[in-house]
Amino acid sequence: MYYEILTKLQTELNNDPLVNTVSTGDIFDVDLSKQNLYPLCHIIVNSATFVDNVIQYNISILSMDIVDISKDETTNKFRGNNNEQDVLNTQISVLNRLYEKLRRGNLYDDNFQVDGTPNLEIFVDRFENKLAGWTMTININTPNEMTVCDV
Repeated sequence: MYYEILTKLQTELNNDPLVNTVSTGDIFDVDLSKQNLYPLCHIIVNSATFVDNVIQYNISILSMDIVDISKDETTNKFRGNNNEQDVLNTQISVLNRLYEKLRRGNLYDDNFQVDGTPNLEIFVDRFENKLAGWTMTININTPNEMTVCDV
């Protein structure tokens, strides 16, 4: 199931028109300085728990893009001279679409189902270049198909 959940999440995120790259593992192993990667989603499996007949995975998904800063004089104090608000709006949409597919869409039908309510945390300039986005941490249940029969 571990491979399946990563593959399903990768496929769904790759199919999103607002995502260029999907990666997994340690976020610091991703070369975040490459401009052609963005917008980028990164999947981190935090833990897994055996709960009755399911395996519950706690997963964090980071959805991010580069913030473009204009060299023009700032005329709008609320929006500033960059597209940070646009990036945050777009990236929360990516995560919302994935969540809805887990909650009631094709991923739900494939037995990858949300348990509880996801938590979303905003980040800005978290890495070496000016990035902004959201981290969604979510519990996803999958069937535990392990048997107790001797092999």
